[in-house]
Amino acid sequence: MNSNLTVKKNQLIDQLKAQGITDEKVLNIISEIPREDFIAGYLRQQAYENAALPIESGQTISQPFVVAYMTQELQIDDKCKVLEIGTGSGYQSVVLSKLCKRLFTIERHMPLYKVAEEIFKKYRLFNITTLFGNGMKGWKEQQPFDRIMVTAAGAEIPDELLYQLKDGGIMIMPVGSQEEAQHIVRVTRHGDDFTVKTLLPVKFVPLLSGIVHSS
Repeated sequence: MNSNLTVKKNQLIDQLKAQGITDEKVLNIISEIPREDFIAGYLRQQAYENAALPIESGQTISQPFVVAYMTQELQIDDKCKVLEIGTGSGYQSVVLSKLCKRLFTIERHMPLYKVAEEIFKKYRLFNITTLFGNGMKGWKEQQPFDRIMVTAAGAEIPDELLYQLKDGGIMIMPVGSQEEAQHIVRVTRHGDDFTVKTLLPVKFVPLLSGIVHSS
């Protein structure tokens, strides 16, 4: 990494701390992972701006603060089995994989799925299992999960995902329409009941059903 990017990364970590990210493990992982590896070359100098950036298939790599915040609120430890809906660039996946025991991640866009798989191989992240499929259906064959993270905004929380959580499990996802306000919510399962806490206003790409074979 060149010195300019190093300075920008250090400034980013200071910003995240100022914005309330207190989990040292999350901060250290954000500091370790080269975000420039997950974006197009022409955006390289923007890699450590605290902003979302475009990636293939009309999607985005989330703002670093949102990545750190959602990860912190998911309350992961190294015993957790985690499901991620929306692999995207693979950046959030790598962050999660550094904190959990096993990560299962689903992507509906084939171009993104292929690129992310190559990145996981490059980083030798053998605790990540990928699936090209419809994330709204979750991954029944691998349920239940200790934690679920959804990285696209749904108009509502999909029941199919709720019931793939373990008792006591936590799900973090943005909820709201593209036209109206969206908020990150934290859902905790208590047997057949769920508590929902609204956390942070955000703007995410929509959570959609089905799969897309080309960009």
